[in-house]
Amino acid sequence: MGNIDEVLMVKIVTEVMNRLNEQDNNEIKIGVSNRHIHLSKEDLEILFGIGYELKKSKALNQPGEFAAEEAVTITGPKGSIKNVRILGPLRKDTQVEISLTDSYILGIKTPIRESGKIEGTPGIIITGPKGSLKKDKGLIVALRHLHMGCDYAKNHGIKDGDMLSVKVKGIRSLIFDNVLARVSDRYSLEMHIDTDEANSSGLKSGDSVQLMKP
Repeated sequence: MGNIDEVLMVKIVTEVMNRLNEQDNNEIKIGVSNRHIHLSKEDLEILFGIGYELKKSKALNQPGEFAAEEAVTITGPKGSIKNVRILGPLRKDTQVEISLTDSYILGIKTPIRESGKIEGTPGIIITGPKGSLKKDKGLIVALRHLHMGCDYAKNHGIKDGDMLSVKVKGIRSLIFDNVLARVSDRYSLEMHIDTDEANSSGLKSGDSVQLMKP
């Protein structure tokens, strides 16, 4: 009986290992992005004072990026949102990323855009402890996107700027189309969605989704 149990156990372990080894390597970790802001050096100094430097609170999954201790208030025609986290490092242009739900609170019709594409976007009032400023552009709802390294992209036949489809499993199973591929050796493999998208699919940071074949 002991020998039968041992043989059966070996068979089960072997089967499990084989299935693990055969698993589709298209599993992607999710990062849920809450509202946040990227600041230029000039705007940082208006909001926090000349020569001010951001204080790092925690590192983010993308190399070199971090959440700062500092936060600001953003204001639109209908309302304000406090404690909007600043993400570092500093950028050339200030950009505020919110959800569509946030846009209703602010009273600003906000377009869905690729990060960095801020021409023709609405402005926003930003207030910090030392001052405030009114930007004439830079408010977006970020287009969902998938960061990946060059090797991963090559192995999967993906080019920077491609639009991909990603499947969410579970009780709220759905497919996200129009997921922008962002390819660079500076990137770690991770898909970014906003809080509205996360709530619609029951996802949280660290959950996995599946990249569908391009």
